[in-house]
Amino acid sequence: MGQDHSTVSAGTPPETLTERSLAAVAQHIKSGNVRRIVVMTGAGISTAAGIPDFRSPDTGLYANLARLNLPEPEAVFDLLFFKENPKPFYVLAKDLYPGKFFPTISHVFISMLAKKGLLHQLFTQNIDCLERAAGIPPELIVEAHGSFADQRCIDCKTPYPENLMREHVERAEVPLCIDKKCGGLVKPDIVFFHEALPPTFYDRIHTTSTADLAIVMGTSLMVHPFAGLPDQISRHAPRVLFNLDRVGSLGSRADDVLELGDCDTGVRKLADELGWREELESEWRKLVGDEEAERQMQGTGKRAAAVLEDEVSRLADDLDRGVRLQDFEETNDAS
Repeated sequence: MGQDHSTVSAGTPPETLTERSLAAVAQHIKSGNVRRIVVMTGAGISTAAGIPDFRSPDTGLYANLARLNLPEPEAVFDLLFFKENPKPFYVLAKDLYPGKFFPTISHVFISMLAKKGLLHQLFTQNIDCLERAAGIPPELIVEAHGSFADQRCIDCKTPYPENLMREHVERAEVPLCIDKKCGGLVKPDIVFFHEALPPTFYDRIHTTSTADLAIVMGTSLMVHPFAGLPDQISRHAPRVLFNLDRVGSLGSRADDVLELGDCDTGVRKLADELGWREELESEWRKLVGDEEAERQMQGTGKRAAAVLEDEVSRLADDLDRGVRLQDFEETNDAS
C-alpha cells in the first residue's frame, strides 16, 4: 500500500529526535521547539466513527449501490456518470451525510493541537466533516477532496441552501438549482473524478515546508497529489505515522516514527507520553457522550484483535513455509 521507499536502517541515528519513538516525539513537542504541526489524514481516522466503506460487499451501503447497477462502485463519484444519473450518489449521501456520525478520539486530538496553538495546518482526504464537528477551526482545515459542508449547482454554481439539501438527502432525492431558469443538478462540494482539487489545497501546500513536525494518520497515500504531501516536509522535521501499514516514504528518514496499528490506539499512546491523556479522554467524551465513546472503544478493540489475528496467521504461514523449505533443502542434501 503505497510503500515506494525502503525503510531507514536500524543503525541510522536520528537527527532531530533523541530516538525514533513516540516518547521522543512527545519530548520534542514539550521542549517548545515544535510550534507548527502539519497533520494529514485519510479514511482510517474515521473508521471508529462507523462510517461505512462503500467498496465493501459486507456493508449495507455497498448493497444499496449494487442494486442500482453501477458500472463500478467508484462511478458514484464520477462527474460524468453523475450528470447522466445522479440518483446513486444521493443513495450514498443518505448514509454518509453529516450529523449521523461522531468524531473519534483522533479527531479530538487534532482539535487539542489547535487549542494549544500547535496546529499549523490540517490536510484531510475525508469528506465527512468530522474535523469541523471536533472543533478544529475551519481556517486550519484543507479538505483536499471537498466535503459535505457546502453545495451548489454544477452548471451555474449558485449555492444551494443547507436546509433544503438536508431534506433532499434524507429522502435520497436529487435537488435541482434554486434558479428556475437554470434547473441544473446540485451536488455537495465534494471533488468528483474529472474535477480539480479546491484552490485552497494548492494555496496552502507551502505550509508543509514550514512545519517542524508532521503527523500522518489513516491514509494509504495512494491518491495524488495528496500522497505527495509528506515528501514536502523538511528533512529536519520529524514525521509520525499512525496507520495500519507503512505507506509512501514514511520510514525512510532518520526522524520518521512509525506507530503501526489503528489511529486511535496510536493517538492515545502519544497522549500518554505528552501527559494529555486525561484531558483528551475528557474532551472526547464530553463531545460524543459516554454511549458513543463506549461504542467506538468496543469497535477499536475488535479491530485490534482482528489485526493481531491476521499478524499471527501471517507469522504462522511464514513459519510453515520456513519449515517446508528446510525439509526440502535437507531432502536435497541427503540425495
